[in-house]
Amino acid sequence: MRPLLFSLSLGLVASLGCAKDKPGDPPKGKVVFEQCSACHNADSTDKKMGPGLKGLFQKPKLQNGKKPTAQNVLARIESGGGGMPPFKEMLTDQEKNDLIAYLKTL
Repeated sequence: MRPLLFSLSLGLVASLGCAKDKPGDPPKGKVVFEQCSACHNADSTDKKMGPGLKGLFQKPKLQNGKKPTAQNVLARIESGGGGMPPFKEMLTDQEKNDLIAYLKTL
């Protein structure tokens, strides 16, 4: 009985992890980005309140000095910083995945 319970628990944990790692949808991310556009340009590197995000993932580093990886960009979105509010609780995991997918297209 215990091996069965362990297998079911492991399967549940694995399935929950997969839901969080769904790939992002750039067109949906563009819609999510609308709430970011008050502070960030998508079509240029010109600064508004925050930096312009065109070519974000092609830059050598982010403003905080870290590489522009999906993990580092997600951390900035979730935690905020440098005047940017945290969006960890404001966006769902899927919205964050969609937003990052969109940012990769800029």
